[in-house]
Amino acid sequence: MDLKKIFKTANPIIGVIHLLPLPTSPRWGGNLQTVIDRAEQEAAALSSGGVDGIIVENFFDAPFTKEAVDPAVVSAMSLVVQRLKHLVTLPIGVNVLRNDAQSAMAIATCVRAQFIRVNVLTGVMATDQGLIEGQAHQLLRYRRELGSDVSIFADVLVKHARPLGSPNLTTAVQETIERGLADGVILSGWATGSPPTLEDLELASAAAGGTPVFIGSGATWDNIPKLIQAADGVIVSSSLKRRGRIEQPIDPIRVSQFAEAMHRGLADKSKSANAPLSMNSSVAVSS
Repeated sequence: MDLKKIFKTANPIIGVIHLLPLPTSPRWGGNLQTVIDRAEQEAAALSSGGVDGIIVENFFDAPFTKEAVDPAVVSAMSLVVQRLKHLVTLPIGVNVLRNDAQSAMAIATCVRAQFIRVNVLTGVMATDQGLIEGQAHQLLRYRRELGSDVSIFADVLVKHARPLGSPNLTTAVQETIERGLADGVILSGWATGSPPTLEDLELASAAAGGTPVFIGSGATWDNIPKLIQAADGVIVSSSLKRRGRIEQPIDPIRVSQFAEAMHRGLADKSKSANAPLSMNSSVAVSS
């Protein structure tokens, strides 16, 4: 897929809004307006700081269900995303944790969001919620039934999980794209705030065959210039928050610092791509 069609750039920064606890979650505070106000503040901070897109997650609803979330969560997230679309002009995505891809697709389609994130699209992962099975067949058919053009960005060997069996990264990427029909793939470290290695990003990008590869966790303004050399875009949250603490709101100054570092990395990437081959790297052809 062409990322420019959604984000107006081939190398987007997607900032994450972690919603405060929603109705039916253990820490639900009883006031949805408080959730909306915080989300609107963070969307404004992300937009002013220079991100290219936003994704909304029910992050503070933990512990998560591995199956469908309560209808109240779907209703609340739909309302929040709709409000954000009236506030900012950035493309918006949805991630319904832990893996309710059909609800995410329904929300995104109804409020005209542009993409969703799916933690487990294919395969089977052992998680703290139990075994989660990818349901690409259901999701892709549901998208068709809805007449939706919402893009699907899918994690490969998602964080906070372990695969059943031992698939290598190359195979996992290829199957997510070729058999799961993902529009983009996401590579993370083992946990929230943990980045993927540059080597794994290089493997994933080679296996993706032109399908966009996103950094899905652990990106900071220190490491993004290096990591973006082997990826197309980044989904970032923790490092954009005040003092880098996950429970804090988004800090627009930290967003700007991250965006500047990302753009420096992209400039270096462009220079490397356009640099002529040196004599040492050329291949000699005998006559």
